[in-house]
Amino acid sequence: MIWGLFIVMILIFIAIDLGVFNREAHVISGKEATIWTSIWVSFALLFSIAVYYIYQNGMVDNPTGLTPSAALVTYITGYLIELSLSIDNIFVIAVIFASLKIPRKFQHRVLFWGIIGAIVFRALMILFGVVLINKISWMIYVFGFFLLYTAYKMLTSRSAEFDARNSAILKQTRKVIPITSDIEGEHFFIRKRHVLAATPLFVALIVIEITDVLFALDSIPAILAITSDPFLVFSSNIFAILGLRSMYFFLSSMLNKFEFLEYSLIAILSFVGIKMLLSHQIHIPQGVSLGFIVLALAAGIIGSLYFNKDETY
Repeated sequence: MIWGLFIVMILIFIAIDLGVFNREAHVISGKEATIWTSIWVSFALLFSIAVYYIYQNGMVDNPTGLTPSAALVTYITGYLIELSLSIDNIFVIAVIFASLKIPRKFQHRVLFWGIIGAIVFRALMILFGVVLINKISWMIYVFGFFLLYTAYKMLTSRSAEFDARNSAILKQTRKVIPITSDIEGEHFFIRKRHVLAATPLFVALIVIEITDVLFALDSIPAILAITSDPFLVFSSNIFAILGLRSMYFFLSSMLNKFEFLEYSLIAILSFVGIKMLLSHQIHIPQGVSLGFIVLALAAGIIGSLYFNKDETY
């Protein structure tokens, strides 16, 4: 019942978002993005109270035997991990929109449907990951090494400018359906000379969906380092995804200011990777994990703002 109620609640949130507050395409202002970011983060944190009540009354399966307090801390820790890792996704989304020249007026609609697809794909990947981690004990070491490798690649590789117009994704999409360079309103498809063609908005949607799956290869193992409880993994993941759109518009104009956040993500990935590798020898309390994540994010934000305080944007 709790799973059903949670999914219904998420669907209601999504319907209200698109059908009421964002029914008409418009440019999301900084003020509007700030308000919605605050709303989504507040909803996510308030849900921790529901998590405490749910686990206190045994309303969902509790395979890891968490106490209500431990479940609450675990949920918040997982949410912050997913939220912090989604910041890297925001940088990629900004590059995709710029490469395809998607007007800001239509970016929200693309992100909305991108979020719908992300929820479906994440749910499947979470189910698969939880099954692996619970059925195959050594899989936790595979995930741990993968996260450390990802952190190493982030530290040593230079970000290449992504050009969606010349990407392999666009070439493969063009084999399936004709693609027009014209943007006609918020339509993903248009008829041109009696032929159905995809618009750049659809191309952006496909690219965003695929990149989200790639990012999920990092984020799913990262949260599995915190817990293998399906409900906590799913709920924290979904709330982080729901807040991604508003956070994108909130941060998109300030991305260059937060250049040190990448090092925060590297530190977090390294920490959870090491935690996975040592999970059978050393138990790291959830409070320590939560404290490290908060400290890493705070250091990245404060460092970025301090070193950029004299620059003009």
